[in-house]
Amino acid sequence: MNEDSEFRLSDSVILKIESEADKYPVRKAAVKSALRYAQAEHGWISQDIVAALARLLNLEPIEVFEVATFYDMFYTSPVGRHPIRVCTNISCLLRGSTGIANRLREDLAIDFGETSSDGRFTLLEAECLGACGGAPMMIIDDDYHEDLQLEKLDSILESYP
Repeated sequence: MNEDSEFRLSDSVILKIESEADKYPVRKAAVKSALRYAQAEHGWISQDIVAALARLLNLEPIEVFEVATFYDMFYTSPVGRHPIRVCTNISCLLRGSTGIANRLREDLAIDFGETSSDGRFTLLEAECLGACGGAPMMIIDDDYHEDLQLEKLDSILESYP
């Protein structure tokens, strides 16, 4: 890619990142927030976004990519309009997350890591989503759905066009 066609973040995302970076003694501390802002605007973290964030924060691209791949809340490949992250950690497992995951696989006709044919949902497995008291649970977009029951899944999915 030549210098003239270099990917550029939007002005609003740049302003948010600069504001966040100003809060810390080193710019690297703003990487997670920068990734969150960029993903909110673009849907996922592409290599172009990694490079743009690295330039903005004066980092090496690998330093940004390491953070993007460490946290399961960042998507390094395209996802559907509504990513579904199902917790499969021990608390959720003991309270029925296997049944929830199996029902989602069946209803959406996809497996973990796949996107529905209409591009609406991507099903993802999450090690822990930090809501053990509400197990089993899943996150769709940024919405927590706790104390899941099989008979409520259809109505939950219908609320995401």
